[in-house]
Amino acid sequence: MAQLRAPSDEQRQQEALHGEHDDVSAGNESNKKARAGLSGVLRERKVVELARAKRRLVEVPYTATLAHTANALLAAGVSAVAVAAPPGHWIGAGGSMILESDHSTGAVRKHYIGLVNLLDILSHIADAGDDSDEVAIDDLDRRMAVPVSSVIGHSLEGLTLWTLHPNTSVLDCMETFSKGVHRALVPLESSSENVVAVELVESSPGYKMLTQMDVVRFLFARGAELRDVMSRTVRELGAVNDACVLAVHGGAKVIDAVKAMRAAALTAVPVVEEDDDDVGDETLLDGTGKKAIETFSATDLRDCPVSWLQPWLGMSVTEFKRKVAEYRASNTAVVLGADATATGVPAVDADTPVSAVFDTGEVEEGKEQQQPKLVTCSPASTLGEAIEAVVTRHVHRLWVVDEEGLLRGVVSLTDVLRAVRVAALGEDRELQSIVSP
Repeated sequence: MAQLRAPSDEQRQQEALHGEHDDVSAGNESNKKARAGLSGVLRERKVVELARAKRRLVEVPYTATLAHTANALLAAGVSAVAVAAPPGHWIGAGGSMILESDHSTGAVRKHYIGLVNLLDILSHIADAGDDSDEVAIDDLDRRMAVPVSSVIGHSLEGLTLWTLHPNTSVLDCMETFSKGVHRALVPLESSSENVVAVELVESSPGYKMLTQMDVVRFLFARGAELRDVMSRTVRELGAVNDACVLAVHGGAKVIDAVKAMRAAALTAVPVVEEDDDDVGDETLLDGTGKKAIETFSATDLRDCPVSWLQPWLGMSVTEFKRKVAEYRASNTAVVLGADATATGVPAVDADTPVSAVFDTGEVEEGKEQQQPKLVTCSPASTLGEAIEAVVTRHVHRLWVVDEEGLLRGVVSLTDVLRAVRVAALGEDRELQSIVSP
């Protein structure tokens, strides 16, 4: 549903902290301290400042087929698109009413009913192979011909369409993103007041899509100001998820890997070397302590042309990765005119450098395809090193390995944002203890 973030306990604490004090000079001094450091940087910057630098929202109409949508994802280099429908006929994801209105008249033009990501499409395709190892060509064509509106909600992200008020601070935005929400719509002009509520109606002349990567890039650009937290290790900050790293063998069939990733709600897994200890029929296995050789991700499947999905889904993951790499090397994205999504929004809209602080490219997911097979870090890597790696290598996770190159965990963008937010709140508590009587 559309969310206007309600202040949390730490926000109310800050309101008390920044409120009027009997001692004016002491209050001014505490406010100066609050504006400095990690929490100050994250609180002063608003999400609309990050969102304005982004290109126009990539969307598809509710009548678009899955094949059409998959081609739009490929052409635009993104992993999710908003789905637009005529107003007044739909209940949006989570019961929300996220509307686009005419800038001059205020008349509602369209209603965003949900978000469709690659996992939704892959889940739909994977269902075709429940009784066989391969997907028949005619069955795949039939499944890819269904309207995109019919698959909204196959994944949690598509079912819950998030919005952030333009005046939401980066710190409060990180509360949402640190819980696993990967992207949210930001209205450039909001008709809703920034109130303490969950709003079911949001209307704006236009929206931009803000992602976890955008916030991480912001942190990377402000590295000098955030050097205290950036110099701490990912292990010290609790950013390493080492409970269990689910992985696949290179010999696993793509269709089986897709089904397993769907069931586990994963968009990427490491591909590990097979050894004699691995037994059983499970596609996903605990990769902890194993040698990772590459990554198998939703990006690989997105970059596979729809017409080639059928013959490629029965391949091994290793062979599929090789085929996709060959395709990427020999082909460039085709822009099918100015209205490839049939909504008035070009499928590929050239990114214009708006600021040296923010890379306006919304194709960071696509850039992952040009990078080496595996991007790793160690538990002793600093947060600054981890953030630099994900930003410059255009990946959304780092596999954590030990001195011998064996898997010990993963650091995702969600983990990074959660760690930074916790550090910022810890700084707030320390400041509170200083200024409180």
